[in-house]
Amino acid sequence: MFGLIIENILEMKKLFFCVIPFISAVSYAQLPPGQYSSSNKKAISLFEEAVKYYQERNDDKAKEEALKAIEKDANFIEPHLLIAELYDSKNKVKEAIDEYVKAISINPNFNMSNFYLLAELEIKIGKYDDAKKDYERFFKKPHINPDIKDIVDRQLDNCNFAIEAIKHPVPFDPKNMGEAINSELEEYFPAITADDQLFLYTRNNRNDKTDLQEDFYVSKKVNGVWGKSTPVTGINTPGNEGAPSFSADGELLFFAACQEMDGSYGPSRKGYGSCDIFYSQKVGDKWTKAYNIGPTINSKDWETQPSFSSDGKTLYFISNRKGGQGKSDIWYSTLNANGAWELPVNIGNKINTPEKEESVFIHPDGKTLYFSSSGHVGMGGLDIYVVRKDDNGEWGTPRNLGYPINTYADDNSLLVNGAGNLAYFASSRAGGYGGLDMYQFELYDDIRPGKITYLKGKVYDAKTKAPLGARFELIDLQSSKTIITSDANSGNGEFLVTLPVNKNYALNVSMAGYLFYSENFSLKELTDVTQPFKMDVPLQLIDTGNVVELKNIFFETAKFDLKPESKVELDKLVSFLNLNKTIRIELSGHTDNVGDKKMNLTLSLNRAKSVYNYLVTAGIDANRLNYKGYGDTHPKVKNDTDENRAANRRTEFKVIGK
Repeated sequence: MFGLIIENILEMKKLFFCVIPFISAVSYAQLPPGQYSSSNKKAISLFEEAVKYYQERNDDKAKEEALKAIEKDANFIEPHLLIAELYDSKNKVKEAIDEYVKAISINPNFNMSNFYLLAELEIKIGKYDDAKKDYERFFKKPHINPDIKDIVDRQLDNCNFAIEAIKHPVPFDPKNMGEAINSELEEYFPAITADDQLFLYTRNNRNDKTDLQEDFYVSKKVNGVWGKSTPVTGINTPGNEGAPSFSADGELLFFAACQEMDGSYGPSRKGYGSCDIFYSQKVGDKWTKAYNIGPTINSKDWETQPSFSSDGKTLYFISNRKGGQGKSDIWYSTLNANGAWELPVNIGNKINTPEKEESVFIHPDGKTLYFSSSGHVGMGGLDIYVVRKDDNGEWGTPRNLGYPINTYADDNSLLVNGAGNLAYFASSRAGGYGGLDMYQFELYDDIRPGKITYLKGKVYDAKTKAPLGARFELIDLQSSKTIITSDANSGNGEFLVTLPVNKNYALNVSMAGYLFYSENFSLKELTDVTQPFKMDVPLQLIDTGNVVELKNIFFETAKFDLKPESKVELDKLVSFLNLNKTIRIELSGHTDNVGDKKMNLTLSLNRAKSVYNYLVTAGIDANRLNYKGYGDTHPKVKNDTDENRAANRRTEFKVIGK
C-alpha cells in the first residue's frame, strides 16, 4: 500500500524527506488493486488521476483530483498524503501539517513514518511540543534505520533545547536602522569597521529584467548618526557582489562573487569555481578594481562569506570543498611572512558539523567567532552561535545565542561592532521598509566579545607633510609576538589599528627611506574602552642629524640592565641597520634631574652602552656605532612633573652619517 512504500523509502539512506512522497506517488501508479486504504473504486480512480497529474508537475489538477477522491471516501488516507506533499513543495507548511494530521486521525497505525514526516514540518514552524510528541511516536516503529534514528535523536535534542529556551528568553530588542540604510529593496550581509564609523552592506537592485543584481552600499556615521548610503564605486558591476568583510581599518574589502569564471567583468574578476572570494584596496577615498584572491584559497568548488581578522593575518570563509566535515564548513587561511596565503585549514569538528555552517564572523578582539549552523543543538534550521578561543589558541564549545535571537526560522549573517555592544542582522520582519532590512540590537553581556580599543591617526612626512602609506606592527611586549600587521592608506596616510585590552604593546611604524617610529601602550588597567588613542605619526627621512626616540627600550629604576621587553625594539633597530648598511648612528642615554648629576651622567652612559653592546652582539659593525650619556643636560620638557620627568628618561639614536 501507499504507506508501505513510504516506509521502504524512509529506510533508504537518501533521507531527504521532501522527495519521499514524490517517489511514493510514482511507485503507487503501478500498485495492484486492493492495496489502498480505500475500497471505493471511484475514489481510487480519482486518486490515480491525481498521481498522473503530479508526475506531470500539474499540481493544481493533482490537488483537484485528490480532493475529489476524498469526497468519494472521507477515510481515504493516500490523497491526504499527496496533498500534504503538494503544500510542502510550495512551502505552505501549516497546510501540509493539516493534511498529515487528517491522515493520522483516520488511522494512526496506517504507517508510523507519517509521524516522522509530520514532526519534520512541525519543527519548521516552531511547534516544538507537537514535534517532540510525534518524533517519539515515530520511535515506536520497529526496525528504524540507524541513519534515520540519528536524525530523530538530533531533532529531539533540538525540541528539548527549544522548549527550554522559549521558557527562558534572552534580552533582544531589534531596531530598524532606518531609511538612511534601508529601502523598499532588500538589504543584507553587513560589514563594519572596528571604529564603528563605516557601514557597508549588500543591496539587491532587482528590476523587471532580473531577479538578482547585488551591489554594495556604504554609509558613514556623522555625529553618531548613519548618513545616507551610496553605491560603492570601483567594485560594483552589472554582476553580483555580496557577503563583504572589511579589514579592521576599512582599507581592505573582501567579498564573494559567483559565476564569473569567464572573466566577463575583467581579467581580475575571473573565477576558479562557482563562487570565489575577491578583494579590493582603498586608496584615498576610492576603491581599486577587485582582484581574485587566488587559487590557494579559491577552488573549483564554492568559497564565500569571508571574514578578515583584525590582526591582518587570517581570512575565515565558508566552502564546500573536499576534506570538510559536512555540507559546508568554516575554513581559514593565514598570510605567511612573504605575504602569500597558506593552504586553507578546516577549523575543526568542535565548530564544523556534518550539516551546514555559514556566515562566519571573527570579531576584532581576535578570539570571538560568531557563525550559523544547522548541525549544533538549537531551535532547528540555522541558528547563530558564539565560540571563543583560549590563550592557547584552542576553540571552546559553541554556545547558542538563545531565543528569541534564534527562532525556528533560519537565522544567520550576524555582525558585531568593534565595541562589542551592538549586533547587526537582516530581517524581513513586519514594520520594515520592504523585503529584508538591516536591524541592530544590543548584545547581552554573556555573548559579547572581548573588549578592544583602537589607535587611529595619520602618517605623514615630517618635513613636507605629504601622507605616507607606512607599515604598522603592533607587538605584545610580554611575548614579543607581532599581534597586528597593517598599512596606512597610501592615498591619505590614514590608519586604524585595533588594540585588544589587558596587554602591553609596542608600536612600530616603518617605511623604506624613513627612520622608524616607535610608541608603547599599556592597556592592563584600561577602564574606558570607548575613548580611542588618536595620534599622528610624522616620519623623518633618513638624513644626518635626525633623531629617533626608542620608546620601547626599558631599564629597571637606577639600573642599566635591559629588560626583556626591550628585545622587540632592539631587534627592530637591528633590522633597520641591516636594511640601511651605510648608516652610522650615535646612541644616547638621558635622565631626569632627580639625584646626583654625576651618577645620572654615568647611568645614562651605561644605558647607551647596553644598547650598543646588544647591537654589536647582533652583528652590527661597531664602526657604525657611537654611544654617549647626556645625563639631564638635554631634557625634552621641563622637569617639573612626574610625567615630564618620565618623558626625559629616554634612549635615542641620531643619524651621524649616511
